[in-house]
Amino acid sequence: MQEKDAYILGTDNEELYRLGVQHQVWASEAQQGWKNGQFKAGDTLLDLGCGPGFCTKELAFIAGSKGKVIGVDKSLHYIQYLQKIAQQYFLDIEAVHSDFDDMQLPKHSLDGMYCRWALAWIPNPREILTKVRDAMKVGGRMVIQEYYDWSTHQTRPNMPHLSKAIAAVLRSFKEYDGEIDIGRELPTLLSELGMKIVSTRPLAKLAQPHMVEWQWPISFYETYFPRLVPLGYLKHEDVEQALADVRQLEQMKGATLFCPFMIEVVAEKI
Repeated sequence: MQEKDAYILGTDNEELYRLGVQHQVWASEAQQGWKNGQFKAGDTLLDLGCGPGFCTKELAFIAGSKGKVIGVDKSLHYIQYLQKIAQQYFLDIEAVHSDFDDMQLPKHSLDGMYCRWALAWIPNPREILTKVRDAMKVGGRMVIQEYYDWSTHQTRPNMPHLSKAIAAVLRSFKEYDGEIDIGRELPTLLSELGMKIVSTRPLAKLAQPHMVEWQWPISFYETYFPRLVPLGYLKHEDVEQALADVRQLEQMKGATLFCPFMIEVVAEKI
């Protein structure tokens, strides 16, 4: 299943699998973020840009039987997937199919909000964060994990065809509606909205071929590089050569891959 205009990365089954790998790699960082946000039983939490709900499910277990999680996403495919998860595990999850612009959040209804890789894809993060701030109770916390500098994404040794494809990815992101490196703007933006910055935390992953972290960027290459061909960023032979570089890299002793550098920002409503 593929939805038109749902996401730059798509929402088909291949992307669903990639998101599962991604969550496995980043789950511990998400869980640490929730601790930093002091999320607890009985809370009403917002998972902004929840996707298929890998984090939403875990947040619902934190909120418990007396709490609730609201998962908002513009992909109907993902929302339907999340609804099945909620039914399967008997979780209090409100799965909302909505664009962030149309999202309805009652004022002073939220104890916390979690967001990972959602603000980078929208043209109006200030407006959306203002909406979330207004919906939060005093003392409620936002936990946001976003890219700080996607251009740090690289391998050693350098593989020329793979580097070319990675550069094409970044060009496609830069020409999208959002700001891929929104993470670097968040401390200032949230402060301007009257939020107190509780903490900032660098998030980095350095992978080698035998590590599960390696699977995250590789699964991204395999699904996203081909999407760049009809968009004019790459040719078919570029994709084939880039993926051949990946296979060659995996056979090299000591090969490393540095994933795009991220930041976590925890902000409290005062």
